[in-house]
Amino acid sequence: MKKPETIDEYIAAYPPPVQLLLEHLRETIHSAAPNAEETISYGMPAFKQKKMLVYFAAYKKHIGFYPTSSGIKAFEKNFINYKWSKGAVQFPIDKPLPLKLVSKIVAFRVKETTSKSEV
Repeated sequence: MKKPETIDEYIAAYPPPVQLLLEHLRETIHSAAPNAEETISYGMPAFKQKKMLVYFAAYKKHIGFYPTSSGIKAFEKNFINYKWSKGAVQFPIDKPLPLKLVSKIVAFRVKETTSKSEV
């Protein structure tokens, strides 16, 4: 299979129920970071605004969300119902995505990257 060059191509490679989850995640990220650019990085959908904000990826049983280590650290108390590590959180594919939480994390990353670039 050819590596995707766009997020549309990435999403299209998955079954319709997973496509729907990925589109909801994409829309949520856009709402929280309207000036962010879409890209593919490390083979995953990613959003950048001056710097990389977040990445996400679909797997057999979960959606991986990668808001960098600072995004995880700032919200780790919200991940008690999920598997998570210092740079990622796994959202089960058979449960609703925590889109409000994703929105807060993305907004945090936007503020963080904007603040750092102005220093």
